[in-house]
Amino acid sequence: MSMDTSKHTLSTLFEQLGLASDAKSIEDFVARYSPLPSEVAIQDAPIWSESQSHFLEEGLEEDSDWAEVIDELDAMMRH
Repeated sequence: MSMDTSKHTLSTLFEQLGLASDAKSIEDFVARYSPLPSEVAIQDAPIWSESQSHFLEEGLEEDSDWAEVIDELDAMMRH
């Protein structure tokens, strides 16, 4: 039995950000906005609205259960 029933995924992250969250939409988003310059933190990228940026920043700062999936998106956006 899994202890963590609230495992966040890229899909749930995109839902939180108010973006299309199916695999194809996520793939298209990453393709459209990658690669992020190495000196730009993911939450500071100009692609986000203020509220999206704030959500990402909080998720990372509080090392919340969102941090891991935000890091995953970050890694995808660097390639």
